[in-house]
Amino acid sequence: MKVLAGDIGGTNSRFLIAEVGEEGVSVRFARSLSSIGHSSFQSALDSFLDRAGDEAKGLASACFAIAGPVEAGIGRVTNLPWVLESDELGERLGAGVCLINDFEAIGWGLEALEAGDIHVLQEGSPLDQATRALIGAGTGLGQALMNWCGDHYRMHATEGGHTDFAPQDGLQIALLSHLLRRYSHVSYERLVSGAGLAAIFEFLREHHGRCPSPALTQAMASGDPSAAVSRFGLSGTDPLAREALDLFIAIYGAQAGNLALTCLPRGGLYVAGGIAPKILSRMREGGFMRAFLHKGRMREILERVPVRVVLDEAIGLRGAALAAWRRGTRGIEMPVSALI
Repeated sequence: MKVLAGDIGGTNSRFLIAEVGEEGVSVRFARSLSSIGHSSFQSALDSFLDRAGDEAKGLASACFAIAGPVEAGIGRVTNLPWVLESDELGERLGAGVCLINDFEAIGWGLEALEAGDIHVLQEGSPLDQATRALIGAGTGLGQALMNWCGDHYRMHATEGGHTDFAPQDGLQIALLSHLLRRYSHVSYERLVSGAGLAAIFEFLREHHGRCPSPALTQAMASGDPSAAVSRFGLSGTDPLAREALDLFIAIYGAQAGNLALTCLPRGGLYVAGGIAPKILSRMREGGFMRAFLHKGRMREILERVPVRVVLDEAIGLRGAALAAWRRGTRGIEMPVSALI
């Protein structure tokens, strides 16, 4: 079956056309476009379809995974003024269209992962058919849950990334105070996201009264500030960037621990999104798991939770393709197979 899939985020919109069946996903045409380079989702979609040419003909089904809430066939991208309507898109494409949250798509994609697509931060004590959880930082902070329903996993998208940031020490209390001067509500997404790393860096620069190295200052001015902080933090060439990255990782781990306490995912907590694979070398040094486990009397419970980093950054796009196929072959009910 030929399907169209999209993974629509605040920074990039990824599309593919693929043949999908029991044997998996065979990509026919794929492109990644800059979201901020288009005024609307329709503009980005038209650009992709124009480039795809004849490959875009004969679509049987489509699924778009959205970095934002989806309700009653309408999806809204949290960090862009984009609104998607499944009925309207179905008429334009001449195919059935489903809209899902981007972390729901990651859940679909878990079944397609191979051993090399996962890095284990904590083995834990996994239980078959137990609840799973997803968390992942990119442009925003996504979270989702998966529970076993008879013979398959069912996805539950959430907006848990927008829960209140809870500081864990004096420095983080100062960080919260700093951000409350700018925002009326400080969520975990304000910090555990691409923009969040830059915000943490700017706070530390003001808090310590220190200046970054000239090389980092130039890199931040000439490109993505968060990417520059991450790069210099990983290399250790700028102490302020290193501290910012470590604080980012600690807050990330703390919120992952909060999610784990909320649903006790003995089937595994999966850390996805575009940032974790890029900073994995630093996450492996222990800051993430120290914060994850720092829950007082609940530490022993969290030590039993398997914690795994998803290395495949295209997992959401593949998951959306699988969801489109299931919608086309089985209707709205689209069970997620157990990860083997």
